[in-house]
Amino acid sequence: MIAPRLVIAGTHSGVGKTTVTLAILAALKGRGRQVQPFKVGPDFIDPGYHSAATGRLSRNLDGWMLGETVNREIFTRASADADLSIIEGMMGLFDGSSPVSEIGSTAELAKQLDAPVLLVIDGSAMARSAAAMVSGYAKFDPALRVAGVLFNRVSSEGHYQLLKEAVEQETDVMVVGYLRPDQAIAISDRHLGLVTAMEQGTGELYGRLAKAAAETVDLDRVEALARSCRELPMPSHSISGSNGRRVRIGVAQDQAFCFYYPENLELLEKEGAELVKFSPLNDRVLLDADMLYLGGGYPELHGERLAGNVAMRTAIRKFSERGGTIYAECGGMMYLTQAIRDLEGKSYEMVGLFEAEAVMSKARMTLGYRELQISQPCVLGEVGTTARGHEFHYSVVEPKGQLQYACMLRDAQGKSKGQDGLVAGNTMGLYSHLHFASQRKIAASLIASARMTARPLAARSGGAG
Repeated sequence: MIAPRLVIAGTHSGVGKTTVTLAILAALKGRGRQVQPFKVGPDFIDPGYHSAATGRLSRNLDGWMLGETVNREIFTRASADADLSIIEGMMGLFDGSSPVSEIGSTAELAKQLDAPVLLVIDGSAMARSAAAMVSGYAKFDPALRVAGVLFNRVSSEGHYQLLKEAVEQETDVMVVGYLRPDQAIAISDRHLGLVTAMEQGTGELYGRLAKAAAETVDLDRVEALARSCRELPMPSHSISGSNGRRVRIGVAQDQAFCFYYPENLELLEKEGAELVKFSPLNDRVLLDADMLYLGGGYPELHGERLAGNVAMRTAIRKFSERGGTIYAECGGMMYLTQAIRDLEGKSYEMVGLFEAEAVMSKARMTLGYRELQISQPCVLGEVGTTARGHEFHYSVVEPKGQLQYACMLRDAQGKSKGQDGLVAGNTMGLYSHLHFASQRKIAASLIASARMTARPLAARSGGAG
């Protein structure tokens, strides 16, 4: 499998990788290409923009969470019918879970996929120094192929030509173009990163991005870099399905709850799930389901509307109290507490399954990889089962009563990070975002719990109940 592919990496965070990636994705789509997007690392927001730009579901690849075999499985499956794949990196090219190894870095992922790297550099305040920077990145790891450079935030063609001449004189790395600084293609951000693609809401941004790339980027050279790959061996796919009764899972999907790894949903389907979307923000009646999945997102930004939807909050609480299986991550877990207190200090009543309040604070950022180990039997599986994921939040859970936890956490270096996995009956709430492909037993266990706790058909009334 040749699978033309290109990793877009940055010298450091904030250099403009996402803008460059979106501009190239949109421009290639404008050329009629089927472009498969990917994102390195545990990120939900950038993939949403990738999908909006290409019309194809973007997927996460991660050396620490998933490992080479799973990364290759995900890549080959998703890219099989694409003309080429674009993989957006994270942080700086060599930044990962450790300062002394490549684990979890964009460089590690590029080597796992044997993919060339297009390095993005902020060229706004340099000239010949760019050559030294490119030389250093290209030579740092001889096993990595830094094959191209694209300069961001360059205001004029004259400045770009100085940069291009310097790099091509001193290195063997191809310079493919530049992007000008332009507020019309900027994306607003907030406390967890960029605003979501769902909130952006309009396709005009992608038209502007495509036009910007078409004007100053040599897209033929970009495609040539992607097609310069060697053949990528096809991994064996070992995902097996379930022959049990199908389980109907209600998946929360709206502006408050929108962070899901595609593989989590697909692995649930392979285990026998039928996925149906619902909105805790907008729906007044809970759909007829055997299990609920409440993903992460921004419930703190929608506290008033979530609190005002008393019918939905009541229906979810009753679903849990009668033994229904609920799996909730981060924002979803916050929604299941008694209240969310936002950054302005205002408290909004929530579902009330966990005796705690989720309190927002910009001074309390939690960020990092996590390995979860089950310490008490729960809907995620047996004691001792491990899975990998990450945490990224600006809130803490303040207990208002006794809380029960079912899991222990460690970070990427193996250091204890305390407990996670709030339990109330068959309801599980995690701060960690787990990637089910790191431990496929998780999906099977959730489906098994849903089958056991589902009400008989005769007992269902078709509403919240």
